[in-house]
Amino acid sequence: VQLQASGGGLVQAGGSLRLSCTASKTMTSRDVMTWYRQTPGKQREMVALITYSDSPTYADSVKGRFAISREGAKNTVYLQMNSLKPEDTAVYYCYLNDGLRGYWGQGTQVTVSS
Repeated sequence: VQLQASGGGLVQAGGSLRLSCTASKTMTSRDVMTWYRQTPGKQREMVALITYSDSPTYADSVKGRFAISREGAKNTVYLQMNSLKPEDTAVYYCYLNDGLRGYWGQGTQVTVSS
C-alpha cells in the first residue's frame, strides 16, 4: 500500500491549508487513517485520525481549528487546517493502519509564518 500526501506549503498565521492523503487501495472497515506531525528534535505526534465510519479524533492542540474528512470513495483523506499558528509548523505525515500493518506516506512540509 502506498500513501501519497500533498498540500503543504507556506502560509501566514491565521491562514488555511488543506492536506490530502491518497491511498493506493480502497479503504475497508478495519482501516484507520491518521495524520501525524513532527518538528526537529521532537517525537512525531498525532494530529487527527478518522475511522472507516468517519468518526474523527483530534489532538487538543488542534480541536476547533482542524478538520479531518474522507472523500466519498474513501481512499483519500483530507486535513483542513484553519487558523494556523506558527506552532503548527512541522512535517505532516499520513499513516494508514489496516488492522494488521501500518503504512506511512511521505511527509509534506507546513510552515506558518508569524
